[in-house]
Amino acid sequence: MSVANTKRTIFNPAVPFAEMIPNGIRPGEMIIVQGCVQNDADRFQFDLTCGSGTKPRADVAFHFNPRFSSSPRIVCNSLQRETWGKEECVELMPFQAGASFEMVLLVLGDVYKVAVNGVHILEYKHRIPLEKVDTFSVSGKVEVNAVGFIPASAIFSKSGDLSIPYKGCLLRGVVPGHHITIKGCISSFPHSFTVNLRCSQSNNIALYCHAHVRSGLLTRNSLLGHTWGPEERELRYFPFSAGKYFEIIILCQLHQFKMAVNGAHLLDYRHRVQDLSSIDQLEILGDVELEQVQLW
Repeated sequence: MSVANTKRTIFNPAVPFAEMIPNGIRPGEMIIVQGCVQNDADRFQFDLTCGSGTKPRADVAFHFNPRFSSSPRIVCNSLQRETWGKEECVELMPFQAGASFEMVLLVLGDVYKVAVNGVHILEYKHRIPLEKVDTFSVSGKVEVNAVGFIPASAIFSKSGDLSIPYKGCLLRGVVPGHHITIKGCISSFPHSFTVNLRCSQSNNIALYCHAHVRSGLLTRNSLLGHTWGPEERELRYFPFSAGKYFEIIILCQLHQFKMAVNGAHLLDYRHRVQDLSSIDQLEILGDVELEQVQLW
């Protein structure tokens, strides 16, 4: 992907390196790292730290450390007052010696989320307040091609133009492990509304979700190559009512979308567009008023 819409982008830095994060880091922001693991790698690490001091050593809010030993794993931890806390290990290794990668670190209010090559890998709960974190560093046997600091404004809209019809750009397409949240209210005298996940380059619609409020039908489909596929209509219940608030969460998984409404699971929809990165537009039409749209 292109590291665009960033607060700052660093290309081809020498490793090890440490970089101040412009204006610190806040919930909703991302750090994207594109690089390549060295052929003889035994380990490398990415750290979010509170400054860059060495004597005493700066606190480390999030230590992300892939290790290529006889038992490959990713070790996460925090350093406070020069003392390491309890390690959290993930027995999963998405990195390979000599192979390129793209890592996305998403910052939320309570956790860091990490995805590698489009697959969600882990979550790590904050042990140090975010407002203290101001530096990102890389060390070990890894080459870095680009580091991008992505502001929340490039990822989700809490304000601004939420008028209907709404069309938002998904910065990186959809990614397994990430989800879209749509909050709003059904019109007082509604007919229907539609939520589309579209592919701008092909005009395909990966997920067409049409809620006919009057009849209580929720139709799902995909438009591929100007041709609609088979409709899916089966539903345990219809969650939308005239004049009522709603919260839709669409979770992207490796093989399907999962949709929840008002905190309850509603449906699954298997991917018909396999290139998830091509799904780069969210469109909302019809008899609703939007309050918030988020891509996490």
